[in-house]
Amino acid sequence: MKKGVTGIFYAISEQQERSILLRHYSVAPALLRYFSSKGSASSTGETHTPPPSVKPSNSGSAGGDGTAKPVLSHYWGIVTKRPVREDGKAWPWNSFRPTDAYTPDVSIDLKKHHTPLSFVDKFAYWTSYKLGLVLFLQRRYGCRAMMLETVAAVPGMVGGMLLHCRSLRRFEHSGGWIKALLEEAENERMHLMTFMEVVQPKWYERALVFAVQGVFFNAYMVCYIAFPRLAHRIVGYLEEEAIHSYTEYIKEIDKGNIPNTPAPAIAIDYWRLPKDAKIRDVVQVVRADEAHHRDVNHFAADIHLKGKQLREAPAPLGYH
Repeated sequence: MKKGVTGIFYAISEQQERSILLRHYSVAPALLRYFSSKGSASSTGETHTPPPSVKPSNSGSAGGDGTAKPVLSHYWGIVTKRPVREDGKAWPWNSFRPTDAYTPDVSIDLKKHHTPLSFVDKFAYWTSYKLGLVLFLQRRYGCRAMMLETVAAVPGMVGGMLLHCRSLRRFEHSGGWIKALLEEAENERMHLMTFMEVVQPKWYERALVFAVQGVFFNAYMVCYIAFPRLAHRIVGYLEEEAIHSYTEYIKEIDKGNIPNTPAPAIAIDYWRLPKDAKIRDVVQVVRADEAHHRDVNHFAADIHLKGKQLREAPAPLGYH
């Protein structure tokens, strides 16, 4: 008797079990030997161990007699291919692939600012300023950057999630904005993964992240549902504060107050930096990313200001 995933017992013979697997999966000889030995062991009352894990191999290869070899795969048939660098060496990162790496535009205008005129814009500016006071209270700039990214990665994920659900409910396209906002969230998360290589947070800083992120996630989700224009404007102003903070970071490095250590390996691969890149180069490209996020969110807020939906304007996909 076998027990299914629903908890219902059903009868199936060893031969039927083997036949089903052979019909739907190409299995390795090791797996075949497992089933062959399973019948003989069952008569002795011995317990069975899981079949040995089978490593995948190149499919479509032929044996010496010209017949195709069976595809070596795991039970579920999933074969994970390991990407390689341009020089043929193995890619060391699981969090992103070579196709996700890019060269950011550091020539972007860092001084652009949306002047708050309406009540909504003034409230958004005040909110981002107060939030910035909480995030930027640390004097250690590496920790300050890390604290910022734990919050900056939230809006894109929340906005993309809500637009995704809206698209499903209303049976309509998003104009590419789901992907654009999720790209922003992933980019901010990669900022955090980079600065984690530079500085490690203290226990009270981790506690602050829990508190701020927990409150901010829920507050921003409610704000985005009720006032999406306000939500995007807050993020636009918050990115302006981030640009200023990273500019101060670079000034401290130039003054010699912060050592210009070698860039983390993950940053070199993600932003396609030179092999001899320094932490100043990393801060510079992160600042450029924040400037692009500033533009995207102010642009999204302007679309709502005109009484339109985001899907009515093409999303700035790949805007780095």
